[in-house]
Amino acid sequence: MTEPVTEPVTEPRESRVSSLLKEAGTVAIALGFALIVRVVAAEPFNVPSSSMVPTLLVGDTLIAGKYAYGYSKFSAPFDILPDFKGRVMNRAPKRGDVIVFRLPRDTSINYVKRLIGLPGDRIQMKEGRLYINGEIVPREDDGDYKAPYNGRERNLHSYVETLPGGVSHETLELSDNGPYDSTSEYVVPPDHYFMMGDNRDNSLDSRVPSEHDGVGFVPVENLVGRVDRIMYSRDPSVPWWDLPELVQTFRPERSFAAVQ
Repeated sequence: MTEPVTEPVTEPRESRVSSLLKEAGTVAIALGFALIVRVVAAEPFNVPSSSMVPTLLVGDTLIAGKYAYGYSKFSAPFDILPDFKGRVMNRAPKRGDVIVFRLPRDTSINYVKRLIGLPGDRIQMKEGRLYINGEIVPREDDGDYKAPYNGRERNLHSYVETLPGGVSHETLELSDNGPYDSTSEYVVPPDHYFMMGDNRDNSLDSRVPSEHDGVGFVPVENLVGRVDRIMYSRDPSVPWWDLPELVQTFRPERSFAAVQ
């Protein structure tokens, strides 16, 4: 019995092109949807420094809600929105919010800090204590805390600080006589905010003016989003390719943890 002779069946060129166009369209729709989510709803960010310890740790991947304060030209991750002043659907942030914002002196850089001063507020540090509008902000002793400081681990002191309005959060101090523990009084301009890190002696924040390579006052349009939760966290000192140690680097207790 003779075997039937078979020949390879080739798809017409027009059909292949049509198939490729459909696949490209599907990918474009998926990417467009992901971009819309990152602009309108939320965007993930990685924490590279210890300036917000103990609230945020190095290696935390956090979620910043874009809807919290409305939208500005900096709401898109790739600066694809048109250049405009102010915000659309603007909602004012609250004192004590942890916020991702664009650095005023270099808007290609994202920072994360806690909002301390609202427009019109007078902010000052005196011997490690925070004053808002002439009133000392109360704090309670919370014991010792080991944290990174200038590239090595140090014994710092922890306090629970309660801001006007009732938000309580932890702060860390190496001492009460650091470089920015005693400052002149800052008056927050209209449509601007004053940001500080919770790791007070290891944070470049609004206590340092932009002209001195600091943060300075943050314009309202620079706000990117409010930090509500941590997606996951891992110790970045261990590289991803170190498989035997990789599992041990994750911090499961911080997964989807709320940020206060």
